[in-house]
Amino acid sequence: MFFSLIAIAAVIALFVIISRQQTRIGLIERELGALRSLVLSGVPQPAPKAGTATEGAPSEAPAATTARPASEAAPQAAAATPDEPKAEAPTQAGEGASAEPTGPAEAAQPAAPAQAAAPVAARQTDVETALGTRWAVWVGGIALALGGLFLIRYTIEAGIFGPGVRLTMAGILGLVLIAGAEFVRRTGFRVPVQGAAGAYIPSILTAAGAFILFGTVYAAHGIYGFISPAPAFTLLGAIGIAAIAASLIHGLALAGIGLLGAMVTPALVASQAPNPWALFVYLAIVLAATAAIARIRDWKALVAAAFAGTGIWTILYLVDAPDVNLAAVLFISLATLAVLAFVWLALFLIAGRDEAEPGFDWPSIVPGLFVALTALELSVDPVFAKAGYALHGAVLLAALVAVALYRPRALPLLFAAGLATVLIYLGIIPPATIGADALDVGLGAEPLAASDAMTFRVGIALALVFVGAGFWDARRFAASAPVRSASWAAWAVIAPLLVLTALWLTFGDIDRDLGYALPGLLLVLVFAGGGEWIARSEEPPLAGGPAVSFALGGAGVAGLLMLHMAFSSGWTTVLLGAAAIVPALATRWRSYPVLGWIAVGAAVAVLGRVAFDPTIVGAAALSRTPVFNWLLLGYGVPAFAFGFAAWQLARTTNGRPRLAMEAASALFALLTIAMLVRHSMHGGVIDTGPVTLGEQAIYTLIALGAGAILVAIDMRSPSSVLRYGSMAAGVVSAGLIVIQHFMVLNPLVTDESTGTIPFFNLLFLAYLLPAIAAGALALYVRDKRPRWYAAMLALVASLLAFAYATLSVRRLFKGEFIGLWSGLGQLETYTYSALWLVIGVALLTAGVWLRSQVLRIASAVLIAVAVLKVFLFDMSELEGVLRALSFIGLGAVLIGIGLFYQRLLTRAARER
Repeated sequence: MFFSLIAIAAVIALFVIISRQQTRIGLIERELGALRSLVLSGVPQPAPKAGTATEGAPSEAPAATTARPASEAAPQAAAATPDEPKAEAPTQAGEGASAEPTGPAEAAQPAAPAQAAAPVAARQTDVETALGTRWAVWVGGIALALGGLFLIRYTIEAGIFGPGVRLTMAGILGLVLIAGAEFVRRTGFRVPVQGAAGAYIPSILTAAGAFILFGTVYAAHGIYGFISPAPAFTLLGAIGIAAIAASLIHGLALAGIGLLGAMVTPALVASQAPNPWALFVYLAIVLAATAAIARIRDWKALVAAAFAGTGIWTILYLVDAPDVNLAAVLFISLATLAVLAFVWLALFLIAGRDEAEPGFDWPSIVPGLFVALTALELSVDPVFAKAGYALHGAVLLAALVAVALYRPRALPLLFAAGLATVLIYLGIIPPATIGADALDVGLGAEPLAASDAMTFRVGIALALVFVGAGFWDARRFAASAPVRSASWAAWAVIAPLLVLTALWLTFGDIDRDLGYALPGLLLVLVFAGGGEWIARSEEPPLAGGPAVSFALGGAGVAGLLMLHMAFSSGWTTVLLGAAAIVPALATRWRSYPVLGWIAVGAAVAVLGRVAFDPTIVGAAALSRTPVFNWLLLGYGVPAFAFGFAAWQLARTTNGRPRLAMEAASALFALLTIAMLVRHSMHGGVIDTGPVTLGEQAIYTLIALGAGAILVAIDMRSPSSVLRYGSMAAGVVSAGLIVIQHFMVLNPLVTDESTGTIPFFNLLFLAYLLPAIAAGALALYVRDKRPRWYAAMLALVASLLAFAYATLSVRRLFKGEFIGLWSGLGQLETYTYSALWLVIGVALLTAGVWLRSQVLRIASAVLIAVAVLKVFLFDMSELEGVLRALSFIGLGAVLIGIGLFYQRLLTRAARER
């Protein structure tokens, strides 16, 4: 039914088009007769007025009335290829066009109205052109192809002819269509209409004929069994390759049809004993032919589709075949790479074009992907791994690197090989879930830890391949193609590092293994030497570009691994911090930007280690000796090393790495003090239990310190991120103080032990130190941040100082535990009143001296609280001399404050 509707629509469309074309042909004939009479009479005609269209001229062909003799106005024929047909509109002259110009002005005038009318005419004929030139041809081609199949179907249903006759008739029809297409092409066929290049009739006829021949051969084999699988396979493949070859004449569409037919041929031809060699040799031939033709016409999509089809057949064979023929798999994979290198990319070597052109060849992504998947399947599938096929997978990965090295535009092959290597060696790392997740690529992969000797040797071989090829090509393109050079340098570093790490975690001793530390040290030297070797080939030399950065960065990571492999936990942390000095000192001889960032990387690594284990050596191994223990080394040595690195960078390369090292130095100095204090307060034990007030105090100090560090960095190197980040750190600190210090973890509420040491106790750590830090930060940011931010910090500092003084008084009376439920004594109550008045006076003095309105307001609030306490609480709770002293002290303080303000205002008035 559907095809009947298509046929009816096509007939109606053709009828309408033919009717309109007959009318137009009649008009053109009359116009040509009139024009011929004018030319023969020799009578000059006046030029048409500007803005008037030539009467009677066809709308789709604008009048090009440039005055010239009729003998010179004849259209010139030009050959048109299927892909680039020359759409030429024959020159037409309307009535009134002069045959011979009488002057230059008259010759130039007729061109204006013709050019103005051209866009209008083009718009008017868009739909008609599409119907008459493109849709009609396409529908006709489809109708011919389907007609051949319907003819076979009709003869079957009617029983007119036998199967052999029907198939012979269909084959003859396909051959006739192909022969007719060639006849039309050889007789000088042109596409004379603009926009009709896609409706090249010889191409449509050839495609229809190929389609019918495909159907005929398949029916002869699959339906009637007239021919065996081998001849059917050969005939179908030959038709597909012939169609691809004919596309050189008939265009890309025919090539696509031929490639599709060639690729589905193995699926159409069934066999009781499939031969993988026949399949893959056939695919190699189809691939080579397609790549050669695509190379001639530069059809990138076609060659990518050919590579994809070959790769899909290879993966399907690996997954579904009961007994895999490894030699056949290696053959088709290597043949794919050979076609890429020696057919598709061969022309790029002419006159050094490959090295000179930037970028990469995107169709190379497809063979790289499928060959890498093949290598991955051979390496991770349990069946193939036990059979020792991992070695053959490594051969394919090395072949990918070799082709990328030989053909620089095939750069995607390097990434494919690198990613496959990474996935393979991630899969051997225990626990098994890591490998299973990393290798879940739909191939039924499982973690591979089989044959440690084979895995080790293959890993070393692949690492050497990546290092050698990577640094060679990185140096080769360091000056001409920095991105390509950086890509090679990156994989020369990434693959060996990951292979070494995977082998160490799988087969080595994680705590300490000198057998793996030695290769790590060797990688450090190789990467550092490779970076220097590449830098000498840069333009200008020793610029320290991306490739050099990758090489030296890899040396830094290799050094980090080497320290983890060679030393225990404590010494690893200490030496990692000290290692930041090495790249900083190297800036004395080389001004590579990456050196400073390597030092920053060391700081980040140390920060990660202390976050993972704040005790440096583990809680069980940490000494209880105050100060002189692993905490002093683990935090103090990195703080000193980072400070020295920042000092050195400030005198050489400078920049943001120096600022980051300054921040790291300050942070670790603060952590050193905080951790030593906590260690001392907790009897030498740093547990991992619930958060205590002491631990929270450390976090608060760190947040305040981070805010100060960010402000300092921002003042030297302004950044909106640093500006808002510093304020965010201050706001977070204030929130932690209000919620944790004053409410949740307050010793008055929790009755937590404040420590046995009189001064250096929990109150010192949780209230006095944060008060000093917040106050210092408020002073530091007064002119550097918004007023509300400095005022908030000053207020928080005042509250912390008030809390410290008040809680210290209670500790003086109650001892180590100061919970509220222990009650209040009269002397303690009086002491609070006196203390608050003293603090209020101190705040007032500080506010006047620092010209801080916030402190003066805080003083007024505190004194008001003291007044209320005296009148509302002390009057009822205190007795005898304490009650009298409370009121006497309050009165004296208030009178003193009044006298102070009077003198202050009098002095201010005199200064005015």
